[in-house]
Amino acid sequence: MAAFTSIEICAGAGGQALGLEKAGFKHLALVEIEKPACDTLRHNRPQWNVIEGDLHSWDATEYEGRVDLFAGGVPCPPFSKAGKQLGALDERNLFPRALDLIAQCKPRAVMFENVRGLLDPAFDTYREWINGKLRDMGYEPQWKLLQASDFGVPQLRPRVICVALPPKAAAAFKWPEPSGSAPTVGDTLYDLMASKGWPGAKKWAAGANAIAPTLVGGSKKHGGPDLGPTRSKRAWLALGVDGGGVANDVPDSTTPEDFIPKLTVKMTARIQGFPDSWEITGRKTSAYRQVGNAFPPPVAEAVGRQICKALEATE
Repeated sequence: MAAFTSIEICAGAGGQALGLEKAGFKHLALVEIEKPACDTLRHNRPQWNVIEGDLHSWDATEYEGRVDLFAGGVPCPPFSKAGKQLGALDERNLFPRALDLIAQCKPRAVMFENVRGLLDPAFDTYREWINGKLRDMGYEPQWKLLQASDFGVPQLRPRVICVALPPKAAAAFKWPEPSGSAPTVGDTLYDLMASKGWPGAKKWAAGANAIAPTLVGGSKKHGGPDLGPTRSKRAWLALGVDGGGVANDVPDSTTPEDFIPKLTVKMTARIQGFPDSWEITGRKTSAYRQVGNAFPPPVAEAVGRQICKALEATE
């Protein structure tokens, strides 16, 4: 049985939830506004309490005294270099609401994840505002940039993590150490590329000899089922992948050997660190968006285990 409990906001397709489950957390509630992502969560974990709805209308008071960890990957566009970086002025910024919910449920620990842009000097004042709010509630926040590839994820995916704990637990907390090098795209996807007899699969895998660029999920307003902006597409092409879309299926025995394949949703999920047993449901565009916006489960698991250790050390 899990030693600790958690609630999560902006749960998406479950990358963070899956990682924290592996770390030893039992989820009391997962809140997500997008129906396709909620469908994915319910499909894979029918036992989870998935709450579909807007954070602004959700009240966490009932969890006071019952929850060890409040976790969430609040929307990243307000801080992303791919956007306008409006920060606090962006209507999608949910940090204030997240802090309100923390005040309601009073968890023993807090974990946020976001894009690298949140560490830019332009947001120093905003990060300190967040820190001040957390300190007022009795937590000591710590921020760190972690690379997903340091935890076995075959992708260049830097993520900013904030862990906030009471002072004694904060003193006991240590960031996870890298667990080793990540496999290449070719090593990660060869079996899928070869699964229907494509004669070019072995040669393709040998050429896809590096980890992937960051997957970009896009949003309802911007981006469809492709692997990102022009620079990302060039990086994918260097790995022998057509980043201009997402495939419905893998190449087969009739596909020319020199064909440049697109990735399927299942392939992108592997690149994101999801196990094959975790099925991303929904239509292709929606499913890929869920994958591209996810927090890699291995990174969430590594941080979650360190939070568990810090809490255990102060019990």
